[in-house]
Amino acid sequence: MIVSGSHSQILSAELATVTGRSLATVEYDRFPDGELKVRVPDPPTERAIVVASTPTSDAHLELLQLQDALREAGVPEIVTVLPYMGYARQDKVFETGDPISARAMARAISTGADRVLTVNPHEPAVTDFFDVPADTVDAAGRLAEPLSDLSDPVFVAPDDGAVGIAETVRDAYGGGATDYFEKTRHSSTEVEIEPRDADVAGRDVVLTDDIVATGSTMAEAVDALDARDAARVLVTCVHPMLARNAVLKLSSAGVEAIYGTDTLERAVSEVSVAPAIAEML
Repeated sequence: MIVSGSHSQILSAELATVTGRSLATVEYDRFPDGELKVRVPDPPTERAIVVASTPTSDAHLELLQLQDALREAGVPEIVTVLPYMGYARQDKVFETGDPISARAMARAISTGADRVLTVNPHEPAVTDFFDVPADTVDAAGRLAEPLSDLSDPVFVAPDDGAVGIAETVRDAYGGGATDYFEKTRHSSTEVEIEPRDADVAGRDVVLTDDIVATGSTMAEAVDALDARDAARVLVTCVHPMLARNAVLKLSSAGVEAIYGTDTLERAVSEVSVAPAIAEML
């Protein structure tokens, strides 16, 4: 039975359809003092698959409550699927005194899970922080689904660390070149983009990444591509966080379309990662 967190209801329903599993009823509530409460009125008697993205601190707590409710009900096996794992980018000590927040979250989640799946975490090594078997699900290939009729496309990553995603989308699409930008991060909000010598003149460019948060890096990349006379520019990402005015920022930069998956349920979530998760289950 699939048990959904409140931030993953659409994906959970799709996963139930793809796998043929039933979907549990879950009640989400909040006490007057702000404390959360979840309830699974009819818990499964065998394996439970908890599907819960954690884009907020409340979502993390809700996941822990779901796991505990299932343990309390005597569910013998709990597989926790993290379509989007919050705090995963805080995976090391950046300054003296910093916590490794990804490790803290992973340890907490491990207490209520027998196995964990994460979808395209920013650093795949984040799975090492879990105290139970943990695997990554590569859903980047799903991003090719809404792409059609591209003209001599170039799939471009915002930095060399994300080239793998660009190559995966290119291969799923069926052709095209790949490239990446040189990126220098000066702070958590200030990023300098230095484009490479990609031949994009007159070609459609698909910018690919694991997550688009504020859109600043992508917007700078679009400006650089425009300066090289690219034809159309489209943005694809596994996790469409799109915080604050990210959509406006990208649209103003000249992006023709933004495509994301349903790891985070947004207006641009054009494709589902359910088939990729189903394969790993």
